[in-house]
Amino acid sequence: MLGEGNVAHTAMSGNGTTAGDDPLQTAVWRLRSRACWADAAAMITPTTPAAALQRASLLVERCLYTEAGWEEAEDALRTAEAMAHTDDERGAAACERGYLAYAATLFQVRDRADEARAALGRAAALIAPEAAGRALLDFRRGLIAENLTRSPQAARAAYRRAHAGAAAHADPLLLSATWRHLAGLALREGELAEARHGFAESLRIREELGYLVGTAPALVSLAETEEEPEASRLREEARRLFRLLGGVPTWLAGQLGRASSPARVPPAEGAASA
Repeated sequence: MLGEGNVAHTAMSGNGTTAGDDPLQTAVWRLRSRACWADAAAMITPTTPAAALQRASLLVERCLYTEAGWEEAEDALRTAEAMAHTDDERGAAACERGYLAYAATLFQVRDRADEARAALGRAAALIAPEAAGRALLDFRRGLIAENLTRSPQAARAAYRRAHAGAAAHADPLLLSATWRHLAGLALREGELAEARHGFAESLRIREELGYLVGTAPALVSLAETEEEPEASRLREEARRLFRLLGGVPTWLAGQLGRASSPARVPPAEGAASA
């Protein structure tokens, strides 16, 4: 899914979610949170490795939410890869490469599962264990374990590492994604109270950040753990946001069209650094 998450390598100070951040990042965040990824990317001139990576990250995230824009994301990512010089920069670009390949596989655009695993493996070799970008990498490895390899135990371990890293590095948007995916695994195992708590925390963070494009999926997931009439109220609010954003994320349409959805988190929703 990020889908979902936060663009970890920003071109200027802050990621736009708190007071005092760079005005450019604030503007980019507002557009991104309202599903305007192309407009957000257009504000960023890829003149530095960090700027090129942020632009690529935004366009990759658009693929996860809209199932479109693949070629533009590929072009932006190739630019970021060409501009990367340090291990951190190369590792971050490899992490985005793996995420884009994961998305293409997930939506059956093309089977790139091996490429996704290889790219995230390269990222793991380049990103230091204590680096901020490691949490995002762990999260994305969890997505592959859960949705491509079908290994919930490996996914849970990766999500927990990502959760701890997101907390340590004060990355609330990624934390909302780890809460959500850990809760999804709990729900599938019948741990209703644990799932409800995780989904509620994810929703709380997204509402506090104003992350509109990620709020509807969070509402739908929380509804799976609630009784009526609260469940219907949450789904109706999700429908309102879904319509407001023009039918994004696209993969939520099927769930909103049913009275209830399967007890799982939509696999597309990851953090496009969420």
